[in-house]
Amino acid sequence: MHQNQRIGIFVDVQNIYHSAKNLYHARVNFEQLIKTIADDRIIIRSVAYVVKSEGVQGYEGESREEPFFEALKKSGLELRMKDLQIYHGGAKKADWDVGMAVDAIRMANSLDVVILVTGDGDFIPLVEYLKWGTGKQVEIAAFSRTTSGKLKEVADRFIELESIPKILLKIRKSQTKKYNK
Repeated sequence: MHQNQRIGIFVDVQNIYHSAKNLYHARVNFEQLIKTIADDRIIIRSVAYVVKSEGVQGYEGESREEPFFEALKKSGLELRMKDLQIYHGGAKKADWDVGMAVDAIRMANSLDVVILVTGDGDFIPLVEYLKWGTGKQVEIAAFSRTTSGKLKEVADRFIELESIPKILLKIRKSQTKKYNK
């Protein structure tokens, strides 16, 4: 790691959000996450990939997701958003893998380091391409227990999110009901 490295950060929000919630009953402090993984390097772009769920409303008909999306923006993340797909029979799909991969490949020429914030093993071919096809350094930042072992192996560096101070914000019992609706 060098201070003059140009980095791009690509955050699989659903993956990280649900890992923190299920493993630690906590929320992620995305501002602290970005600050720590950037480590005083030059951030060219930091992008969060989110899925918008129609009909998820809180009090007074306002979307419960909007405050979360605003918090992500305040953390310095650019949002890429798509609607949740609901198929006949009720099956749901919320997947940004291809979009995230395409963006990382598109931006690779402007970066020295690509940081993928995800534990999803589907990104192994992307990591291999970025390393061997473009010569970029690739770092993975995710929770150890929900990260593909092979993804950890192919990355140049693995950052254990659970080891970052102040990254996990415990959900109070009063908030648990709100988040589980």
